[in-house]
Amino acid sequence: MNPDLSTRYLGLDLTSPLVASASPITGEIDVLRRLQDAGVGAVVLPSLFEEQIEHEEAELLRLSDVGAGSYAEALDYFPKLQSYNSGPDAYLEKIAAARKALSIPVIASLNGASSGGWVHYAKLMEDAGASALELNVYWVPVDPKESGAQVEQRYLDLVAAVRAAVRIPLVVKTACVFSSPAHMALRLEKAGANGLVLYNRLLRPDIDLEKLEMVPKLELSEPSESRLPLLWIGVLREHTRMSLAASSGVHSAGDALKLLLVGADVVMATSSLLRQGPGHARTLLDGMTGWMKEKEYVSVAQMRGSMSRANCPDPTAYERANYMRTLMTYATTAL
Repeated sequence: MNPDLSTRYLGLDLTSPLVASASPITGEIDVLRRLQDAGVGAVVLPSLFEEQIEHEEAELLRLSDVGAGSYAEALDYFPKLQSYNSGPDAYLEKIAAARKALSIPVIASLNGASSGGWVHYAKLMEDAGASALELNVYWVPVDPKESGAQVEQRYLDLVAAVRAAVRIPLVVKTACVFSSPAHMALRLEKAGANGLVLYNRLLRPDIDLEKLEMVPKLELSEPSESRLPLLWIGVLREHTRMSLAASSGVHSAGDALKLLLVGADVVMATSSLLRQGPGHARTLLDGMTGWMKEKEYVSVAQMRGSMSRANCPDPTAYERANYMRTLMTYATTAL
């Protein structure tokens, strides 16, 4: 008998713990159907960006205001995102279409860093039929005059604003940029988050040496990147009732299993699906099923969190002692 792969995430019943996270691969209805057929428990649509919403509103204002030509050139600097998620109105239509086409939960994604007027789109996403909302907070604090406390408050204000706008489950996806990530996680829960996606990858720009320009450079994740969410999910599992999702570095069944063992409710795949296609979801789930049968686990619920910091035979593995052991082990094997 195969083990039970079902799990619960944000109060939603999922048939499996594998979620296809926001990326171009989740932007087409036909591909979403293929992901569902391959066994994913839920899908997260590509993000709708704060800047994209504000740009469209500014463009509408410009067209209705004769004097708006003074800043028309500035609008040209905004990147064209239509190929990614087709703009605000089309995005809402896509939510409705995905909900109609799929039997699994459809999670909308709103990407921003301030608590401005664009937040009202959270309610529109709820009205369009989103099963839950993922608030993707991507912001690099480059102002040296802004303190760590001010940075944290910006996040908390944004979460509170979105929470006030919707009733559906709210999950926050953020980067590990806080001096005390565990403490900040609990503050986000208090602000209204029902779950956390750990972690958002900080994209790093590059330099074009010929043009002497800063250029964006996207590199897909590698399996080693799963270790950061593995650490903090293992720490947080005993301290919060929020749903915890692991993101970054899920390329194999082994990557996914480790994250479930430390306490993740779901694991999110992006780069591996972009590299290998929607069918890779079935490969991951088959590998997970085989391992669980071999180890005599009857369900995801049984194994989830069994290797968290609270349940680990040696909890110091999550702390400074493991740092020392890691360095000593490398020094020994390198000789």
